[in-house]
Amino acid sequence: MQALKVLGFIALFSLLSACSTGIDAYKSQKPELKLEEFFNGELVAYGMVQDYSGEVIERFEVTMTGTWDGNEGVLDEHFTYADGREQQRIWHIKKTGPNSYEGRADDVEGVAKGTTAGNVLNWEYQLEVEVDGEPLVLTLDDWLYLIDENNMINRTDMSKWGLPVGEITLYIGKK
Repeated sequence: MQALKVLGFIALFSLLSACSTGIDAYKSQKPELKLEEFFNGELVAYGMVQDYSGEVIERFEVTMTGTWDGNEGVLDEHFTYADGREQQRIWHIKKTGPNSYEGRADDVEGVAKGTTAGNVLNWEYQLEVEVDGEPLVLTLDDWLYLIDENNMINRTDMSKWGLPVGEITLYIGKK
């Protein structure tokens, strides 16, 4: 009976994933998102991580500094978690086409690939996180929605072996 429930959950998740909105649905949305403009200068973000059941398991603040030289940028992120832990991630981002970006960071496996359309960026990558002292690589499907020239909402689905394990919700604002 338990196996039948698991198969039903996988089938439902697959069906819902197939119905999700693609990036092209945002082509006409304004203002147009350009990472080299929004992520340039000082920013601050507030977010939370929820597990697969929706329970909030992390809250955090991020201070960011973005700098760009032509088509290449650096986004220096400093995380402070509710429990006092701190973390730094430095993204090296490259604009590879009119609507495409690549990113690298120490805890990102391989290359993050991003595509913009209108006011949205969809960013997909593999991120190594620590769970109970052990490294775990998760797949992140990151959607950033530019609200106006100074504010953004970021929603991220996290999965392992194609199964959902959690979500991240983040507000990002220019200082």
